[in-house]
Amino acid sequence: MARIGIVMGSDSDMPIMAKAAEILDELGIDYEMTIISAHREPDIFFDWAKAAEAKGFKVIIAGAGKAAHLPGMCAAIVPIPVIGIPMKTSDLGGVDSLYSIVQMPSGIPVATVAINGGANAGILAAKILATSDNALLGRLKAYSEKLKDDVVKKAEKLEEIGYKAYLASMK
Repeated sequence: MARIGIVMGSDSDMPIMAKAAEILDELGIDYEMTIISAHREPDIFFDWAKAAEAKGFKVIIAGAGKAAHLPGMCAAIVPIPVIGIPMKTSDLGGVDSLYSIVQMPSGIPVATVAINGGANAGILAAKILATSDNALLGRLKAYSEKLKDDVVKKAEKLEEIGYKAYLASMK
C-alpha cells in the first residue's frame, strides 16, 4: 500500500516531482504518483483527494506552478500532512507559486519547500513517516551520514588537487 501520494498539476512538473520519488525509492517508501489539474479537472481532483486517506496515504506531496492551488486544496480536503512544492515559472521565477502555497489561511497548513525543491519534499515526507517507523528512521540516519561523507570526500579532493583543478573537474 502506498504511504505517500504524489500529485502534480502538469507533466511539465515531472522532472521536479521525480526528485521526490527518487528519494522515496532510495529510502524504500511506497508511493503513488499522478497528474491532476485542480483547475481543469476539479471533479477528478476532488475524487482523488477524498480517497487519499482510504488509500492509506500518510503524507501528500503536491507540486504546482503559477496560481498553485493544488497543495492548498489537498490540505483543505485531506486530514493528513501536505507538502507543497512551488514550481519555478517563466513569468515570476516561481515566487508566484511559492506565495500561493505558503500563504494558506489559518487552519489549513501546507508545509512548503523551496522552489523546485522536490528532493527536500521527499526527505520531509520520509521524516514525517519516520516518527512512527524506526526502520525508516534508521535509513534516514544512514542517508544523512552518506550526505556528510559526500561533503567530506569533496573537501578532501579540493585539498588534494587545489581549487583550479577541482573547478575543471566539475565541468
